[in-house]
Amino acid sequence: MARTGYTLPVFAVAAAKAALLNLSNQVTSTQVQLDLLPDSAEIPIAQVAKLDAENALAIAISDPGDNLDLTKNTPIWAWVRLSHRQQEPLILQAGEGLGKNDRGEAAIYSYARKLFAANLLSLIPADRTARVTIILPEGRQLAQRTSNEAFGILNGLSLLGTSGISQPLSVADQLDEFRLTLQDKVKECPNLVFCIGSNGKSVAQRLGIPEVAIVQTGNWIGALLVEAGLFNADSVLLLGYHGKLLKLAGGIFNTSSHIADAKLEIISAAVVNVGGDLAAVREILAMRTADAAQKRLIELELADAVFRHLAQNISQKAEAYVRKYADKSLTVGTVLFDRQGQIISQNPQATALIAQLQAQS
Repeated sequence: MARTGYTLPVFAVAAAKAALLNLSNQVTSTQVQLDLLPDSAEIPIAQVAKLDAENALAIAISDPGDNLDLTKNTPIWAWVRLSHRQQEPLILQAGEGLGKNDRGEAAIYSYARKLFAANLLSLIPADRTARVTIILPEGRQLAQRTSNEAFGILNGLSLLGTSGISQPLSVADQLDEFRLTLQDKVKECPNLVFCIGSNGKSVAQRLGIPEVAIVQTGNWIGALLVEAGLFNADSVLLLGYHGKLLKLAGGIFNTSSHIADAKLEIISAAVVNVGGDLAAVREILAMRTADAAQKRLIELELADAVFRHLAQNISQKAEAYVRKYADKSLTVGTVLFDRQGQIISQNPQATALIAQLQAQS
């Protein structure tokens, strides 16, 4: 059975709490109890040290469970400094390896900030302010393997997420669970919606698609397309972040980046197919992320044509994949959206399927 873990903000808060407890001369063990809003957890602490009467440092090690997560085993340091009470009792800062936005603010987002407040505020003396600096010694290097810069997060990772629990949705042990869910869903609704990426379900809900049709896929898109065909689904609407879903246009049906990537090469092939020149292809291949490539295509006035071509190609490849491995005919529509969940392209099959699904809700 796949093992769950915790998201990066949890380990940052755990380290900060351990340091604060140490400064307050409270007994600290090798783990701290955290309120995860609404869950709770005991998080191991690798090291903690009181530097002087006002400063302490603690280190936790990221453990996302069985997820294929690039932060696995990453050390997270929290340096806590107490001072006379200022306007705010708790101040959060970005140290080395924790990114900042273009305004210089620490890349610590809503859930993480709530987590810090819930676990630290009650420990801060009434006449003191705790300044917490989060340091990720490997963060700057790891950030180069993400699309953070495309979203204005510079020089490191971010403390992002909506939950403290890291569900292992990208490991093989979960495939049986996905298949069972699909088999149950298709009995009630022969027109399914595969939500790919963290924003997929929210986009589906915004489109008015009924919950009974929605199937989460993780990275197992090919296997679940075949499963849909074998269990006599009429159609599948693929609804996903373009940087992940466009891999299907290149014949990559497990979208984990640990297995295959080729996003920029696939986009470049689409540029050629819509009449883009060699200079445009070279520019796209020089980009670091699919998001950066999309922005450059917008500037080159090629984005609409390229993503329209990709959406249609994805559907064609998916339908052919089901015919090959399930010997069944399945209509596949494709909707591509960006990181913010804004739809950037959908093919005619998708438009028809969305209307059909909305009529069922």
